[in-house]
Amino acid sequence: MPELQILSYNVNGVRAAIKNGLLDWLRAHPCDVVCLQEIKADDDAFDTSVFRELGYESYTFPAVKKGYSGVAILTRIQPDAVVRGCGITAYDDEGRNIRIDIGDLSIMSAYFPSGTTGDERQSVKMKYLDDFFDYIHDLQKTRSKVVICGDYNIAHTEIDIHNPVSNKDTSGFKPEERAWMTRFFESGFVDTFRHICPDPHQYSWWSYRANSRANNKGWRIDYISVTQNLKDAVLSAAIYQDAVHSDHCPVYLRLRQ
Repeated sequence: MPELQILSYNVNGVRAAIKNGLLDWLRAHPCDVVCLQEIKADDDAFDTSVFRELGYESYTFPAVKKGYSGVAILTRIQPDAVVRGCGITAYDDEGRNIRIDIGDLSIMSAYFPSGTTGDERQSVKMKYLDDFFDYIHDLQKTRSKVVICGDYNIAHTEIDIHNPVSNKDTSGFKPEERAWMTRFFESGFVDTFRHICPDPHQYSWWSYRANSRANNKGWRIDYISVTQNLKDAVLSAAIYQDAVHSDHCPVYLRLRQ
């Protein structure tokens, strides 16, 4: 396969997204691999048959707590391996990471914690960021080509958020979170969308409040990042702001194999 098309989508509940037309949208926007976050469904509630009809095999990693968090990968390519979790119980219980290996390429669906509910969860988020940084760099020792799809729950720069001034101390745009993103990218990862598109006002999440989506008052917190050795393989990247099955929208990457 000369090219690989990858989609990442925080569906904010896979069953709700299906009711909102997700399957028809996927049928019209076929990809080789689709990474989902916040599926909010355990294995009994995740209907693999509807995705199989679209040509995808489903691999899920739900949270222990019902109706919370969880990630999945839909793929039309048979993976050589499926790895659920990162080996840290606190995060694995929340269904934060799942990875498939296809040849020498690893593709991960990741749902980073949110800190919006208070100081305790913000502390969990910052600890996760540090632990994830160590985990992903350790993984690179054996899997050098890595694609990390997901909801990072951080807007990196001022052009990634509609109002950087009023949100400068808001979780998701705090200086220490943005500094982590800078450190992450400087450590050998590429923000594929920004690599292709430098334009502002390109968002992937909008609050349900105050007609935010209609007014495009959003945040870009969903990313597909690749290791530096894949930078030249990035053919195109996009954000599908017209997809309205969730408070997020999908982000897309076309990669040369």
